[in-house]
Amino acid sequence: MEHRKLVIIGSGAAGWTAALYAARAGLKPLVVAGIQPGGQLTITDDVENYPGFPDPIGGPELMARMEAQALRYGTEVVHDTVVRVDFDQYPYVLEGDGHHWKAEAVIIATGAAARWLGVKGEEAFRGRGYSACAVCDGHFLRGKEAAVVGGGNTAVEEALYLANLCSKVHLIHRRDSLKAERILQERLFANRKVEIHWNRAVAEIAGTEGLTGGVTHLILDRTDGTGPQEELRIDGVFAAIGHDPATEVFKGQVDLDSHGYVVVSPGTTRTSKNLIAAAGDCADPHWRQAVTAAGMGCMAALDIERSLAVRNA
Repeated sequence: MEHRKLVIIGSGAAGWTAALYAARAGLKPLVVAGIQPGGQLTITDDVENYPGFPDPIGGPELMARMEAQALRYGTEVVHDTVVRVDFDQYPYVLEGDGHHWKAEAVIIATGAAARWLGVKGEEAFRGRGYSACAVCDGHFLRGKEAAVVGGGNTAVEEALYLANLCSKVHLIHRRDSLKAERILQERLFANRKVEIHWNRAVAEIAGTEGLTGGVTHLILDRTDGTGPQEELRIDGVFAAIGHDPATEVFKGQVDLDSHGYVVVSPGTTRTSKNLIAAAGDCADPHWRQAVTAAGMGCMAALDIERSLAVRNA
């Protein structure tokens, strides 16, 4: 069983930024890359909102650059997935599919995954008019018509955000009332650019094929059984039905909230266990941006560096 000063679980924007700062601080971090090396950005074609890149950069290329920068300063990486942890003994124990480690400190940066609709056409048009992040991709629909699927806070917030960019926004919800907070509903109902399609569910995402193709319309089912399917012409659609943080392995080991996100102390990345920090989408139910994940990764490395210094003083 290898002994490590710091193990970082996850290799997205949070994980690589934490590794960069930790390596420069002399902590010799080990990154366990996980089941999806590079995180969610590896399935993003063009990133336009990451600082320092005036021209769009492909998500996989951005993550490759982050990895190369971290490795340059002495980060090590192993392509394995952590399947069990024991944070009740110290040094902490982590087990992968093929490796075992004892760690003086741990940074959890396992990310989260958007819940997709699971309908016909989803795979064909993901990244070509179909997305799960309006803040990331809404710019591509400026002046066009967009649809948002969902009825909670996230869906309403995404619809309101898009209303500032798009000519019209269609909110599609399978029920006849929203689950979002009352104040958000009031803002939505008052916005003349938003049309709500009650008792509707997306049956198919449709469009044109090829490199220049994209979403052109949706096929909607009536969930109340009152009539036939409908066709809704739009230029893009956003799934806003929630995210699932990748934290199953940490249940009972650190405090998680009711949705599974790692709980951190306000203004820090510190978890309920000393010398264990959390960064990025696994600990962030609100922003879920590459730049905020990277910022949390920096914070986590600094939090761990300072905590180790106090412990070893």
